[in-house]
Amino acid sequence: MTNGSLFAQTKKDSISVAEDSLPRLDIDPLTPAKAAFYSAILPGLGQAYNKKYWKIPLVYGAIGTSMYFYIDNNKKYHDVRDAYKRRLEGYNDDDFEYLDDDRLIAAQKFYQRNRDLSALFVVGFYVLNIIDANVDAALIQFNVNDRLSFKPNVYTNDVTFKPNVALTFNYNF
Repeated sequence: MTNGSLFAQTKKDSISVAEDSLPRLDIDPLTPAKAAFYSAILPGLGQAYNKKYWKIPLVYGAIGTSMYFYIDNNKKYHDVRDAYKRRLEGYNDDDFEYLDDDRLIAAQKFYQRNRDLSALFVVGFYVLNIIDANVDAALIQFNVNDRLSFKPNVYTNDVTFKPNVALTFNYNF
């Protein structure tokens, strides 16, 4: 023993310390905010930041389809509205000669409603894109490996021989 310390050791003794075999994953609390910010700047960029590349076509498909219907319904709304305005001025040379004035008004309402719904879907899918990137970035940081399991278990009761259902939580060291 040297210098009277409680933890002193001689040259013959050795101390071995067991280390964890899993690498330590550092948690970055700003990762979800970064992913949401990237998705807000450019839809799909947050999914690329999270390395979920398969979601990018879904984001652009949803937003693009909604945008297509918005543009199409907006064009049809303006065409019908312009034809109705020309009818009020006394002209009958529009593309909707087969429709009377009441039908033109109904068509305007129809296309306006569909245009507004399409705009709502564009905004909804844009916001959903940001939320998905944020939630996915937060969930990536959870420890999910083979050593941790949670599964249902069915076993037979030894006394009544009836099947019992249980949930088991296992952590292997």
